[in-house]
Amino acid sequence: MTEGIVFVVDDDAAVRRALERLIKSVGLHVETFASAQDFLQRDPPDRPACVVADIRMPGLSGLDLQKELADADLSMPIVFMTGHGTVPMSVRAMKAGAVDFLQKPVDEQVLLDAIHQALERGSREQEASAQHAEIQERIELLTAREREVFELVVRGMLNKQIAAELGASEKTIKVHRGRVMQKMQADSLADLVRMAERAKIRRFED
Repeated sequence: MTEGIVFVVDDDAAVRRALERLIKSVGLHVETFASAQDFLQRDPPDRPACVVADIRMPGLSGLDLQKELADADLSMPIVFMTGHGTVPMSVRAMKAGAVDFLQKPVDEQVLLDAIHQALERGSREQEASAQHAEIQERIELLTAREREVFELVVRGMLNKQIAAELGASEKTIKVHRGRVMQKMQADSLADLVRMAERAKIRRFED
């Protein structure tokens, strides 16, 4: 796994210093921020990352921060900490994808375990995002007709069926299908279907 970074967002300076020392003690990179607004001004990281954030802060709350990251489509799993948490608050945070919701004072090992879990999730999400972007780049190379053929092929249609659907000859469809496989760098139909799933081209029916 690429070495990740932990962002600590808490309005309490003493808490930030303590968390920075703890996280650095296990060899992780860490940056601290006094508010969600300050953190959101930072450029998105180019490596796996996670956020350790207080729930209640002046300005944007931890839950507000979680929503801002989701709206920006940034893959940074969050570990929440709070001294004033409620059950509805924790349920909302976990439903929105939080890794954990910890009560202050936080047990150090429990927090470190949650951070490692968050970084692993962040790494997986970043890898999936990179794969999605690569597939989109390949799709951009397809002509409009090749895109149509691609979408019909991954639905399981045969060349003859696709030809009838598009009003073309089976031979022409075979040529288009070959170009689709080449441009998408797919070795098999299974490869092509997996790419379509990642690109969210095909909607599977139950």
